[in-house]
Amino acid sequence: MVEDAAIACAHTMGMGDRKHSDRVAVESMRKTMDTVAMRGTIVIGEGERDEAPMLYIGEKVGRVPASGELEFPEVDIAVDPLEGTNLCATGTQNAITVMAASERGGLLHAPDCYMEKIIVGSSARDVIDLEAPVGDNLKRIARRLDREVDDLVVVVLDRPRHEKLIADIRTAGARIRLIGDGDLSAGISAAVAGTGVHAVFGSGGAPEGVLAAAAMRCLNGEILGRLVVTGPEQRERMKSMGIRDPDAIYTARELAPGKEILFAATGVTEGNLLKGVRFFGDGVRTHSLVMANNTGKVRFIDSIHVDKKSKNSLRLFRS
Repeated sequence: MVEDAAIACAHTMGMGDRKHSDRVAVESMRKTMDTVAMRGTIVIGEGERDEAPMLYIGEKVGRVPASGELEFPEVDIAVDPLEGTNLCATGTQNAITVMAASERGGLLHAPDCYMEKIIVGSSARDVIDLEAPVGDNLKRIARRLDREVDDLVVVVLDRPRHEKLIADIRTAGARIRLIGDGDLSAGISAAVAGTGVHAVFGSGGAPEGVLAAAAMRCLNGEILGRLVVTGPEQRERMKSMGIRDPDAIYTARELAPGKEILFAATGVTEGNLLKGVRFFGDGVRTHSLVMANNTGKVRFIDSIHVDKKSKNSLRLFRS
């Protein structure tokens, strides 16, 4: 389903209409979900029902069982049909489509608010502290990676709220990669060797934080996150979603506690982690990441989708 969504919104790349790009991704992903044998519930999606006509929080998805079929499993699903809507609309790097799934109760029902985050790979997973000074965290990460602080690359969303954070990172001596959108993609990159990203710092969306946690559970990395509460109304909203302590610091295992977690993402535009969708005269090529926490395997899948109507589809395999 992430492949289908990526192909759908890749047709809109560079057209400057981020809402349209997001809409076609949502429609494609939902259509594919309704062919899967499951009793799925969207726990992280496009928002509340009144705001999102499809893939809203609480929406039921999956194929209805036919007469005589066994009962389908209950599945909680977190989606970001197009992470980086602006990136797709402008043709910028690192737009991806994302889905995570677990058994019922396996993913935190995160409200649509900001979350403070630190994301690292497996080597530094047990040395980070969300309440420690930035410089201390960077020294600990560098020590675990057998590097100097000035060897580290830290990804930060380019936002006015991160002005002090950026200054602290520079004072510590680490290098910074500022991004306009897509902190989920950056977070996954921090846990995959060879991407050139060593950590992600700063505040971004809480739903993306849960998706990042699902990825960290599969990659043996870590995310520490704390919800950013802006007022009593939001605090009450969190309580209604089952969040007892809005000020708590969550780990990956607390954000995505499921025993069985599946994570999948497909590149829409070219990126550090995944290649973008490429169109041919008689087909499409996609690059995806698929992983599960109970297998210990991370698969990068290079797929060719042949246009069955084309008479020249075999050319794809010779290109």
